Amino acid sequence: MSQGYSIELYFDPALENQILKAWNVLARRQISTQLIEIESRPHITLFSSPFLDPSKLEPLIKSFAAKQEPLHLNFSSIGSLPNEGNLLFLSPTPTLSLLQFHSQLCDLLKKEGVDIGDNYRVDSWVPVCPVAQEVPKNRMAEAFSVLRDLKLPVSGYAMDIGLVEFSPVREFFSFILGNTLDG
Repeated sequence: MSQGYSIELYFDPALENQILKAWNVLARRQISTQLIEIESRPHITLFSSPFLDPSKLEPLIKSFAAKQEPLHLNFSSIGSLPNEGNLLFLSPTPTLSLLQFHSQLCDLLKKEGVDIGDNYRVDSWVPVCPVAQEVPKNRMAEAFSVLRDLKLPVSGYAMDIGLVEFSPVREFFSFILGNTLDG
């Protein structure tokens, strides 16, 4: 049974590997393995909803992706969302290009009648890249310490956008940003 759907922004291989390194260290230390277990991929969630029609969104996201360019990302801080299952994340510096990308996507979704929930509205969205979920409270300090060893900032590019169902994660589609080729 699906818990929901997310539109996610994915990274270039070098940046993705940096984040996977953090996931693996946290897993080896038995702090958090959930992202690996649900077969997630390093990402920034642009939008999430319990109900979406993937077949309706596919042509829209494909067209949207073709008009975009890869986004430079600079993950410069570590954070936590205790009300979200003790989530630890890397936070990208919120550049104008990232915020405009998100705003344009929300406008596109609204035009299609998709309700943008409070967490993903343009004026309240916080871009994050999850690195650990359901971290036991007594291991939070250790998890932060592990993440500090990443030697931030970590930089790279957002290269594609996709739609997934969760959990476990199942990708419906993804499209390379700026790719105008049909495929």
